[in-house]
Amino acid sequence: MKLFKCQSCGHLLYFENTRCESCGHELGYLAEAMTISALEPDGDVFKPLAAPERAVRHCDNAQYGACNWMVDADDTEPLCLACRYNHTIPDLSVPLNLELWQRLELAKHYLFYSLRRLRLPLVDRTDDPEHGLAFDFLADTPDRATPKVMTGHDNGLITIALAEADDAERERRRTQMHEPYRSLLGHFRHEVGHYFWDVLIRDGGRLEDCRAVFGDDTQDYAAALEAYYQDGPPADWQDHYISRYASTHPWEDWAETWAHYLHIVDTLEMARAFGIKVQPRISGDETMTSVIELDPYDTADMADIMEAWLPLTFAMNSLNRAMGNPDLYPFVLSPAVVAKLGFVHDVVRGQSPSGGKR
Repeated sequence: MKLFKCQSCGHLLYFENTRCESCGHELGYLAEAMTISALEPDGDVFKPLAAPERAVRHCDNAQYGACNWMVDADDTEPLCLACRYNHTIPDLSVPLNLELWQRLELAKHYLFYSLRRLRLPLVDRTDDPEHGLAFDFLADTPDRATPKVMTGHDNGLITIALAEADDAERERRRTQMHEPYRSLLGHFRHEVGHYFWDVLIRDGGRLEDCRAVFGDDTQDYAAALEAYYQDGPPADWQDHYISRYASTHPWEDWAETWAHYLHIVDTLEMARAFGIKVQPRISGDETMTSVIELDPYDTADMADIMEAWLPLTFAMNSLNRAMGNPDLYPFVLSPAVVAKLGFVHDVVRGQSPSGGKR
């Protein structure tokens, strides 16, 4: 994620800001330009100072405080390039649902920033009714006999349980599932990983390459999940997988690794925006030193990304511990996991594992 600045006064802005705290200008995100812009009213529409030749209006979901992305004034679609992928939203007449949905939308918009930044193919259900990308945000029913909503993916349709936006409930589930990390953005990144397995691996001619790295995905998925929940992960799972859950099945291994790839590149971009330099004063170990100068979204070699990432995680975790909090990035990146991240990186960049363009 980048930092932004107000075109009117130069004040620092964040991705989710809707008004400049310094000069008071209304703000909106221009998805095509990937920037936050100060807005000048121009009749019924706005003139963005970042692109004064354009006329834009708010996404319809702005009325709910759920979106700050803009739509071209002459676009017949009422929703922005992120919100038009919504298939189902919760009943907003229920007061708590609105607040939880707003949190879901913020995480989803962060996701779409990354997907568009990586120039990944995005097809909605209008263009592909059977396999296009779409989101259902579903609330549990009051009836305790009804099964709770399960977060998951099915042929492009991603379901996110509204309850995951409740911090206390999400923490309860994190503890129950023995997870070191659980976040809304993490859910979105994981589930969209399944969608891109379909698009980039299954339909992209990379099945055999992927199986050579992640294993045989033809093994029975339901049986693999049952075995995991009954017996847990293998004792040496940290040598081969990014998380315990990644050990269940090659599909989950891919999705977990995909999610971490997005964690890494987006966090490194923010570190670069702040000009962060990691250089421990009491260590002569050069592997713990890094000046975050690379653009992780446009870096060819995954080794360069990892060279910046590992010192940054050491610093971030140390800062969190100093505040009495858990590690910000509580994961071990074994050589096998780094190789899997490299495979994801090559796939995202449209490369074969050997580094050549397909």
